[in-house]
Amino acid sequence: MVRPGRDLLTGEAEIDEKIIGGPEEGRRGRDIKDKALVVIAAEKRGRAIGRIRMRRIEEASAVTLMAFIRETVASGTTIHTDGWKGYNGLKATGYGHRVSVISTAPEEAHELMPRVHNVASLLQRWLMGTLQGGIQKRHLDYYLDEFTFRFNRRRTRHAAFRSLLGIAVAECPPPTTC
Repeated sequence: MVRPGRDLLTGEAEIDEKIIGGPEEGRRGRDIKDKALVVIAAEKRGRAIGRIRMRRIEEASAVTLMAFIRETVASGTTIHTDGWKGYNGLKATGYGHRVSVISTAPEEAHELMPRVHNVASLLQRWLMGTLQGGIQKRHLDYYLDEFTFRFNRRRTRHAAFRSLLGIAVAECPPPTTC
């Protein structure tokens, strides 16, 4: 459900990570074993959420996060992140960077970066409601692509079908190769 050559996010965007999966005993934060780490980018459109991008990542290192950002966000865009060190190189690579250190801020994370946290919450509810808790880690990339497709076309339902047909005609279905 991903259109080849899709447009990059522009203007301002919020980026953060979300852990998908149930509790793991003895593990906290980004220390995950059986869970999946997903990076989410949400475009700012006034007070609303514009387009989004998501990807499952193995770890929240600077190399991994910067690769995601270069592939999904246009250079010159101002990116709002939390204080995670993996985002430190944004200014050096041509992006504006606004940092909100969540641990020292008087506001909650969802108040400082409402768009990306709203998307993360909607994703979690969609996964639970649609898949009834039957999330398979090996299919998570497809789930994220479907959620992104639906979310980005939430205001133009009539165009979603035509977009999907165009993508289907242009691309080989996974996991085969044409």
